Amino acid sequence: QVQLVESGGGLVQPGGSLRLSCAASGFTLRYYDIGWFRQAPGKEREGVSCVRSSDGTTYYADSVKGRFTISRDNAKNTVYLQMNSLKPQDTAVYYCAASHLRCPRPYDYDYWGQGTQVTVSS
Repeated sequence: QVQLVESGGGLVQPGGSLRLSCAASGFTLRYYDIGWFRQAPGKEREGVSCVRSSDGTTYYADSVKGRFTISRDNAKNTVYLQMNSLKPQDTAVYYCAASHLRCPRPYDYDYWGQGTQVTVSS
């Protein structure tokens, strides 16, 4: 069964950190560009970060640059999103997605995860 499963979300205080994981099963993640997205209530989905399969190039939205780091562990078939210095405005459901096309891109992803909730609040 082909699927992406996110984990690692939760409740954290402002300034805290979380590491999200995106684990693939049924396909090999290393051959896909992986994007992280988030969607807050009442807002459109926003691209947060992505990593290319070809050369490992990474991209970040301006809102998270310098605070978030995307990485991949091909041996574990998993991509991570390390989130530091979290702010209340980072509160959202976070999704990972895999595309055989080049990222960053808002559409045309082959697989999506179910999402994991991140809440930043004191």
